[in-house]
Amino acid sequence: MILEKVINRIEIQSEYKDFVDKYIDNILNEFKDKIHSIYMCGSIPKGTATPFKSDADFTIVCANPEDIDYERLSNMKDRLLEEYPVVTKIDTTICSIDDVLSKPNEWGFWVKIICVCIYGDDVGEKVPPIMISPEFILDLNTETKKEVDRVHRSLSNASDNIMKNRYIKGYSKRLIRALYSLVLEDTGVWQDDISKMKNPILNYCEIDSALVDYLYACYLDSNNVLVEEFLGIADEVYSYFENALNAMAASRTSFDYHDIDAPGHSEK
Repeated sequence: MILEKVINRIEIQSEYKDFVDKYIDNILNEFKDKIHSIYMCGSIPKGTATPFKSDADFTIVCANPEDIDYERLSNMKDRLLEEYPVVTKIDTTICSIDDVLSKPNEWGFWVKIICVCIYGDDVGEKVPPIMISPEFILDLNTETKKEVDRVHRSLSNASDNIMKNRYIKGYSKRLIRALYSLVLEDTGVWQDDISKMKNPILNYCEIDSALVDYLYACYLDSNNVLVEEFLGIADEVYSYFENALNAMAASRTSFDYHDIDAPGHSEK
Protein backbone atom coordinates (compact mmCIF):
# COMPACT_ATOMS: atom_id res chain seq x y z
CA MET A 1 0.00 0.00 0.00
CA ILE A 2 1.43 3.37 -1.10
CA LEU A 3 1.13 6.49 1.07
CA GLU A 4 -0.66 9.38 -0.61
CA LYS A 5 0.31 13.04 -0.22
CA VAL A 6 -1.55 14.85 2.57
CA ILE A 7 -1.95 18.18 0.74
CA ASN A 8 -2.65 17.94 -3.00
CA ARG A 9 -3.41 21.59 -3.64
CA ILE A 10 -2.27 24.80 -1.95
CA GLU A 11 -5.24 26.84 -0.72
CA ILE A 12 -3.81 29.60 1.46
CA GLN A 13 -6.50 31.88 2.88
CA SER A 14 -6.35 35.62 2.15
CA GLU A 15 -5.47 36.37 5.80
CA TYR A 16 -2.18 34.50 5.41
CA LYS A 17 -1.07 35.15 1.81
CA ASP A 18 0.95 38.30 2.58
CA PHE A 19 2.55 36.59 5.57
CA VAL A 20 3.65 33.55 3.54
CA ASP A 21 5.01 35.74 0.75
CA LYS A 22 6.88 37.87 3.30
CA TYR A 23 8.36 34.76 4.95
CA ILE A 24 9.67 33.50 1.58
CA ASP A 25 11.08 36.92 0.66
CA ASN A 26 12.80 37.30 4.05
CA ILE A 27 14.33 33.82 3.88
CA LEU A 28 15.66 34.43 0.39
CA ASN A 29 17.01 37.87 1.34
CA GLU A 30 18.68 36.54 4.51
CA PHE A 31 20.20 33.39 3.01
CA LYS A 32 20.18 34.12 -0.73
CA ASP A 33 21.59 31.23 -2.83
CA LYS A 34 21.76 28.81 0.12
CA ILE A 35 18.06 27.88 -0.22
CA HIS A 36 17.03 25.05 -2.53
CA SER A 37 13.30 24.97 -1.76
CA ILE A 38 10.71 25.94 0.88
CA TYR A 39 7.70 23.90 2.03
CA MET A 40 4.71 24.21 4.31
CA CYS A 41 2.49 21.73 6.13
CA GLY A 42 -0.53 22.00 8.40
CA SER A 43 -3.63 24.15 8.26
CA ILE A 44 -2.31 27.25 6.44
CA PRO A 45 -1.49 25.58 3.08
CA LYS A 46 -4.65 23.45 3.40
CA GLY A 47 -6.80 26.56 3.80
CA THR A 48 -8.23 25.49 7.16
CA ALA A 49 -6.27 27.81 9.48
CA THR A 50 -7.99 29.78 12.25
CA PRO A 51 -6.76 33.39 12.56
CA PHE A 52 -5.03 34.15 15.88
CA LYS A 53 -5.07 30.42 16.78
CA SER A 54 -3.18 28.55 14.06
CA ASP A 55 0.60 28.45 13.78
CA ALA A 56 2.77 28.29 10.65
CA ASP A 57 4.96 25.29 9.84
CA PHE A 58 7.73 25.72 7.28
CA THR A 59 10.49 23.40 6.09
CA ILE A 60 13.63 24.65 4.37
CA VAL A 61 15.63 22.30 2.18
CA CYS A 62 19.21 23.34 1.41
CA ALA A 63 22.54 21.81 0.44
CA ASN A 64 23.97 22.30 3.92
CA PRO A 65 21.76 23.10 6.97
CA GLU A 66 24.80 24.61 8.72
CA ASP A 67 24.60 27.47 6.21
CA ILE A 68 21.41 28.65 7.94
CA ASP A 69 22.17 30.88 10.93
CA TYR A 70 19.57 30.03 13.58
CA GLU A 71 19.90 33.36 15.38
CA ARG A 72 19.18 35.31 12.21
CA LEU A 73 16.29 32.94 11.48
CA SER A 74 14.89 33.42 14.98
CA ASN A 75 15.12 37.22 14.73
CA MET A 76 13.34 37.10 11.39
CA LYS A 77 10.52 34.99 12.86
CA ASP A 78 10.12 37.41 15.77
CA ARG A 79 9.74 40.32 13.36
CA LEU A 80 7.14 38.45 11.32
CA LEU A 81 5.13 37.45 14.41
CA GLU A 82 5.03 41.11 15.45
CA GLU A 83 3.96 42.20 11.99
CA TYR A 84 1.42 39.37 11.53
CA PRO A 85 -0.34 38.65 14.86
CA VAL A 86 -2.82 36.49 12.93
CA VAL A 87 -0.12 33.78 13.29
CA THR A 88 0.47 32.45 16.81
CA LYS A 89 3.82 30.71 16.22
CA ILE A 90 6.29 30.01 13.42
CA ASP A 91 8.11 26.68 13.31
CA THR A 92 10.88 26.15 10.79
CA THR A 93 12.44 22.74 10.13
CA ILE A 94 15.70 22.60 8.19
CA CYS A 95 17.10 19.61 6.34
CA SER A 96 19.48 18.88 3.49
CA ILE A 97 18.72 17.67 -0.02
CA ASP A 98 20.79 14.60 0.80
CA ASP A 99 18.65 13.91 3.90
CA VAL A 100 15.49 13.87 1.78
CA LEU A 101 16.93 11.61 -0.92
CA SER A 102 19.01 9.25 1.26
CA LYS A 103 16.38 8.78 4.00
CA PRO A 104 13.13 8.24 2.08
CA ASN A 105 11.26 6.80 5.08
CA GLU A 106 12.21 9.74 7.31
CA TRP A 107 12.97 13.08 5.64
CA GLY A 108 11.68 11.81 2.30
CA PHE A 109 8.34 11.01 3.94
CA TRP A 110 8.22 14.43 5.58
CA VAL A 111 8.82 16.40 2.38
CA LYS A 112 7.00 14.11 -0.07
CA ILE A 113 3.92 13.18 1.98
CA ILE A 114 3.42 15.75 4.73
CA CYS A 115 4.63 18.97 3.09
CA VAL A 116 3.78 20.93 -0.03
CA CYS A 117 6.34 22.99 -1.96
CA ILE A 118 5.78 26.77 -1.96
CA TYR A 119 9.12 27.84 -3.47
CA GLY A 120 11.77 26.18 -5.65
CA ASP A 121 11.93 22.72 -7.20
CA ASP A 122 10.03 20.09 -5.21
CA VAL A 123 12.70 17.57 -4.18
CA GLY A 124 9.92 15.35 -2.85
CA GLU A 125 9.11 14.40 -6.44
CA LYS A 126 12.46 12.61 -6.59
CA VAL A 127 11.60 10.41 -3.59
CA PRO A 128 10.31 6.98 -4.68
CA PRO A 129 6.75 5.96 -3.71
CA ILE A 130 6.59 5.18 0.01
CA MET A 131 5.15 1.78 0.85
CA ILE A 132 3.46 1.27 4.21
CA SER A 133 5.33 -1.54 5.96
CA PRO A 134 6.90 -2.41 9.32
CA GLU A 135 10.23 -1.28 7.89
CA PHE A 136 8.75 2.12 7.02
CA ILE A 137 7.15 2.52 10.48
CA LEU A 138 10.43 1.63 12.19
CA ASP A 139 12.40 4.06 10.03
CA LEU A 140 9.80 6.76 10.58
CA ASN A 141 10.34 6.51 14.33
CA THR A 142 14.14 6.50 14.25
CA GLU A 143 14.33 9.90 15.97
CA THR A 144 11.23 9.56 18.17
CA LYS A 145 13.08 8.63 21.37
CA LYS A 146 15.54 11.50 20.95
CA GLU A 147 12.71 13.97 20.32
CA VAL A 148 10.65 12.70 23.26
CA ASP A 149 13.67 12.84 25.61
CA ARG A 150 14.39 16.41 24.48
CA VAL A 151 10.84 17.62 25.12
CA HIS A 152 10.74 15.72 28.43
CA ARG A 153 13.87 17.55 29.62
CA SER A 154 12.62 20.91 28.40
CA LEU A 155 9.29 20.51 30.17
CA SER A 156 10.94 19.30 33.37
CA ASN A 157 13.16 22.40 33.43
CA ALA A 158 10.58 24.95 32.29
CA SER A 159 9.70 27.62 34.84
CA ASP A 160 7.57 29.87 32.64
CA ASN A 161 3.88 28.88 32.39
CA ILE A 162 3.66 29.86 28.73
CA MET A 163 6.56 27.55 27.89
CA LYS A 164 5.13 24.77 30.07
CA ASN A 165 1.83 24.94 28.18
CA ARG A 166 3.64 24.93 24.84
CA TYR A 167 5.77 21.91 25.78
CA ILE A 168 2.77 19.97 27.11
CA LYS A 169 0.81 20.62 23.91
CA GLY A 170 3.80 19.71 21.73
CA TYR A 171 4.65 16.60 23.78
CA SER A 172 1.03 15.40 23.60
CA LYS A 173 0.97 15.93 19.84
CA ARG A 174 4.25 14.05 19.36
CA LEU A 175 3.02 11.05 21.36
CA ILE A 176 -0.32 10.98 19.52
CA ARG A 177 1.50 10.94 16.18
CA ALA A 178 3.81 8.18 17.42
CA LEU A 179 0.82 6.06 18.44
CA TYR A 180 -0.87 6.69 15.10
CA SER A 181 2.22 5.54 13.23
CA LEU A 182 1.74 2.11 14.81
CA VAL A 183 -1.61 1.65 13.05
CA LEU A 184 -0.62 2.78 9.55
CA GLU A 185 -0.86 -0.76 8.20
CA ASP A 186 -4.45 -0.83 9.42
CA THR A 187 -5.51 2.62 8.19
CA GLY A 188 -3.50 2.79 4.98
CA VAL A 189 -3.28 6.57 5.16
CA TRP A 190 -1.34 9.23 7.06
CA GLN A 191 -3.96 11.34 8.83
CA ASP A 192 -2.78 14.95 9.10
CA ASP A 193 -5.65 15.99 11.37
CA ILE A 194 -4.72 15.14 14.98
CA SER A 195 -8.40 14.88 15.98
CA LYS A 196 -8.98 12.19 13.33
CA MET A 197 -6.12 10.05 14.66
CA LYS A 198 -7.95 9.26 17.88
CA ASN A 199 -10.45 6.62 16.72
CA PRO A 200 -7.90 4.56 14.75
CA ILE A 201 -5.57 4.61 17.76
CA LEU A 202 -8.35 3.40 20.06
CA ASN A 203 -9.53 0.82 17.51
CA TYR A 204 -6.16 -0.73 16.68
CA CYS A 205 -3.81 -0.01 19.61
CA GLU A 206 -4.10 -2.15 22.71
CA ILE A 207 -3.62 0.84 25.00
CA ASP A 208 -5.75 2.07 27.89
CA SER A 209 -8.23 4.51 26.33
CA ALA A 210 -7.95 6.73 29.43
CA LEU A 211 -4.32 7.45 28.52
CA VAL A 212 -5.29 8.49 25.01
CA ASP A 213 -8.16 10.64 26.33
CA TYR A 214 -5.72 12.33 28.72
CA LEU A 215 -3.25 13.14 25.92
CA TYR A 216 -6.01 14.65 23.80
CA ALA A 217 -7.32 16.70 26.72
CA CYS A 218 -3.81 18.10 27.30
CA TYR A 219 -3.30 18.77 23.59
CA LEU A 220 -6.58 20.70 23.36
CA ASP A 221 -6.08 22.63 26.60
CA SER A 222 -2.71 22.59 28.34
CA ASN A 223 -3.66 25.20 30.94
CA ASN A 224 -3.69 24.05 34.57
CA VAL A 225 -2.13 20.68 33.72
CA LEU A 226 0.11 19.39 36.51
CA VAL A 227 3.56 18.85 35.01
CA GLU A 228 4.50 15.88 37.21
CA GLU A 229 1.21 14.13 36.50
CA PHE A 230 1.57 14.79 32.79
CA LEU A 231 5.13 13.48 32.67
CA GLY A 232 4.02 10.29 34.45
CA ILE A 233 1.24 9.68 31.92
CA ALA A 234 3.56 10.59 29.04
CA ASP A 235 6.13 8.06 30.27
CA GLU A 236 3.44 5.38 30.45
CA VAL A 237 2.28 6.13 26.91
CA TYR A 238 5.83 6.15 25.57
CA SER A 239 6.56 2.84 27.32
CA TYR A 240 3.59 1.28 25.50
CA PHE A 241 4.76 2.77 22.21
CA GLU A 242 8.35 1.61 22.67
CA ASN A 243 7.25 -1.94 23.54
CA ALA A 244 4.98 -2.06 20.48
CA LEU A 245 7.78 -0.77 18.26
CA ASN A 246 10.25 -3.31 19.69
CA ALA A 247 7.74 -6.10 19.10
CA MET A 248 7.34 -4.94 15.51
CA ALA A 249 11.12 -4.94 15.04
CA ALA A 250 11.45 -8.40 16.60
CA SER A 251 8.66 -9.75 14.42
CA ARG A 252 10.31 -8.28 11.35
CA THR A 253 13.67 -9.79 12.27
CA SER A 254 12.06 -13.16 12.87
CA PHE A 255 10.26 -12.97 9.54
CA ASP A 256 13.46 -12.12 7.67
CA TYR A 257 15.34 -14.93 9.42
CA HIS A 258 12.77 -17.58 8.55
CA ASP A 259 12.42 -16.25 5.04
CA ILE A 260 16.16 -16.61 4.42
CA ASP A 261 16.32 -20.11 5.88
CA ALA A 262 13.10 -21.42 4.38
CA PRO A 263 13.56 -24.76 2.53
CA GLY A 264 13.82 -24.31 -1.19
CA HIS A 265 14.37 -20.55 -0.90
CA SER A 266 16.80 -19.14 -3.47
CA GLU A 267 17.65 -15.72 -4.79
CA LYS A 268 17.66 -15.07 -8.49
